[in-house]
Amino acid sequence: MSTKTIMLVEDNPDDEALTLHAFEKNNISNKVVVMRNGADALDYLTGPGAQSRELPTVVLLDLKLPKVDGLEVLRRIREHERTRILPVVILTSSKEQQDLIAGYRFGCNAYVRKPVDFDEFLQAARQLGLFWLLTNSPPPAL
Repeated sequence: MSTKTIMLVEDNPDDEALTLHAFEKNNISNKVVVMRNGADALDYLTGPGAQSRELPTVVLLDLKLPKVDGLEVLRRIREHERTRILPVVILTSSKEQQDLIAGYRFGCNAYVRKPVDFDEFLQAARQLGLFWLLTNSPPPAL
């Protein structure tokens, strides 16, 4: 049986805790797999043993990551046959126009700037969860 899992790729422990807390406050109880750097995320999705793991329903991807940055993670996700159509939402504090353009150029499904205000962040997490886990029809596993 398929479960709807969220992958959160976030190196900042405060942002990770805030995101998990926001999901909890919004009654989003789906499993969240947390990766703290780009290399670990890629290994989980495409590395040895990845075929035996179910893909997440959506990847929430920060851009500023150690080891492999978020744009490179996105580029490699789109290059790999198994993950090519996996929904990826860039969730970042970057306000750089070039990051926005590059995110879409490399194939992100959405680009969300992290709100600074906690109540706004709660609302953004709620909307992300509702859309990607309930409203959206995910692609079939390849």
